[in-house]
Amino acid sequence: MPTHKTAKRKTSDPQLPTRFSMVRSFQLADFVTLGNGVCGCLSLMFAMKALLTQNTDFLFSSFWCIPAGVVFDVLDGRVARWRQSTSLLGQELDSLADFCSFGLAPAVLGFACGFQKMLDLVVLTYFVCCGLARLARFNATVASLPTDQHGKVKYFEGTPIPTTLVIVGVLAYGVYCGKFWRFANPMFQHEGPFASFSQAFTPEYVWGGEISIFPGYELHPLVLMYG
Repeated sequence: MPTHKTAKRKTSDPQLPTRFSMVRSFQLADFVTLGNGVCGCLSLMFAMKALLTQNTDFLFSSFWCIPAGVVFDVLDGRVARWRQSTSLLGQELDSLADFCSFGLAPAVLGFACGFQKMLDLVVLTYFVCCGLARLARFNATVASLPTDQHGKVKYFEGTPIPTTLVIVGVLAYGVYCGKFWRFANPMFQHEGPFASFSQAFTPEYVWGGEISIFPGYELHPLVLMYG
């Protein structure tokens, strides 16, 4: 009968994963990429916090997270080429971070700004799915795309997903100019400390208004910039 010592598995067994093996496998560029993912997650949370508190400070914080994510997205590629270290893990991590920061977050910001009709949700969902499919296609074909002497892909198929920064800029400008988010002053509300969402997102308080496509189905024309 084997003793306790012989039955115990040795941690030095090369077939067993070492402690913190996932973190140990990260390159410096991967940690920069995680910064992009952090920006995307914070943007989502700030947008939800803004809707709960009706505080535009949280909404603008959500807006600023997107350009911060773009900075990290640019830097991770530069760091990877500087360190001459690329990996499949880094490639997948980059796509997931991009999807969070430049796919999900801009769509949630559109919803937070008032694109909340059923047809608006269809357009926003289409936008998110297109970003997801575009990143999946890039991962599947990147190995066959030509690269320069530094290992950078020479061209992209379609529009790079970080260009959604333009959409976020339009929304931020609209909020700054008072074209979105016209919540009434809570001091003058009788139903509680918060203004009514139905009052804040009426057609005249959402930039561009809304149009009726079918009876009972309206659409905010500005949401089509997501298409």
